[in-house]
Amino acid sequence: MSEGGMTVLDGTHLRSLQVAMPDSEVTFTGAQVLDLAESEASDSLFGLSLPQCLKSSALQRVNVDDGVSFRRSELTKEAATSKLNDYLTAIADELKDNPLVVSILDGNTLRLFLEDEDEFAMLAENIFTDLDIEDKGKISKGEIRNALLHMGVEMGIPPFEDFPLLNDILKKHGAEGEVELGQLQFAELLQPILQEVADTLAQKHVAIIHNIRIVNGSKLRKLLTNEKQLNNVTEKILQEKRSKKDDQKNTEIIRGFLEENGKELGLPPSEANEAVVLLYDAVLADVQSGKCDAESEDVFGELVKEILEKFAEQLEANPIYCDLDN
Repeated sequence: MSEGGMTVLDGTHLRSLQVAMPDSEVTFTGAQVLDLAESEASDSLFGLSLPQCLKSSALQRVNVDDGVSFRRSELTKEAATSKLNDYLTAIADELKDNPLVVSILDGNTLRLFLEDEDEFAMLAENIFTDLDIEDKGKISKGEIRNALLHMGVEMGIPPFEDFPLLNDILKKHGAEGEVELGQLQFAELLQPILQEVADTLAQKHVAIIHNIRIVNGSKLRKLLTNEKQLNNVTEKILQEKRSKKDDQKNTEIIRGFLEENGKELGLPPSEANEAVVLLYDAVLADVQSGKCDAESEDVFGELVKEILEKFAEQLEANPIYCDLDN
């Protein structure tokens, strides 16, 4: 897919993996097990460097609370292979509950710019104008680095920290120093640099994680299967009901509570975007009207559960993306 789009990593890519420890050794350290599992997972996820929070949560799923001690431990080949595949499954499960949203940079977007002369000329002109702050009609060679930063992931350029080869490419093409370039010279220098970046990305893709959380109902479904947690939530909403005026509808009380506390339960933040408002409207319009006016606390509890179940169903069918940068 093009870099303009995004890919959701939900663990599906890892489900078919069956990995064995190498035959060269009889026993293995926990470090060897984790390193091999993380390497296999990374290779299956477009070379993505696994976030530390993902690895930590996956380790907890396989009952490894102390990663340092486990890395020092020794396991037989059979035990190591079992733990290796359990860990891979745990990473997949964690991604199912908390998917990552990434852009896969493979050079395609850059090639689209480079293959259309008019498109590239316009791109180069716009970047040059933005970088020529003093309006001198000239910028230094060193500004090429800022040109790449200016283009960013949206135009197919990975961040320098994720793709250090950018530094080597700039150096190779002499895009350094204070020698000044006019607009045409800037374009002539930028073009081969972008071409080499595109060719390099075509050989080895780079995956960039976006600061986006996908709310897909997974956490909410876990809550619904835990009777104690569900009862605690219901009791908190009942306390809200007891403190409200008698003329306030049950659905209004429940909505108010969920909008304020829903994030902890696995609902998207109410202020996230318009889709969240529409989600609340759709769910609450669909509940049984008879329960909405019920006075019985038992029936009120059933109403709470029904509403949470409908939220879980809706989010599973239509996950909501929450941009954490905004």
